[in-house]
Amino acid sequence: MEPVSLLLNIIWILLGGALMAFGWLVAAVVMAITIIGLPWARAAFNIAAYTFMPFGSRAVRRDELTGQADVGTGAFGLIGNLIWLVLAGWWLALGHLITAATFAVTIIGIPFAWAHLKLAGIALWPIGKVIVPA
Repeated sequence: MEPVSLLLNIIWILLGGALMAFGWLVAAVVMAITIIGLPWARAAFNIAAYTFMPFGSRAVRRDELTGQADVGTGAFGLIGNLIWLVLAGWWLALGHLITAATFAVTIIGIPFAWAHLKLAGIALWPIGKVIVPA
């Protein structure tokens, strides 16, 4: 990890990134408690790690990365994302949007606001995404 990314991640964690990652972990645990929610729990755990340290990484569609469609990027992924949106995605996205608006007030907070906006988009549609180094 580059020194700038490391510094931004440390500041991110101290300014509330750990709290948002905890929200993702809560969603993952709730989904994991129900056996039916295990596919969503896996996606939420992956994105919780990304939310904890977002600088130096990015989320991409799995089919764009591998060049092959799979269950998570096809019709079942669409259905899974719609269910996720109703059950947990909207409140995670709302948390990221509120936090982004708070950070956007200052010039120093703009990179953090931008990261929260990216995470809000992922919160709405996480299945079929993979986290890769930037």
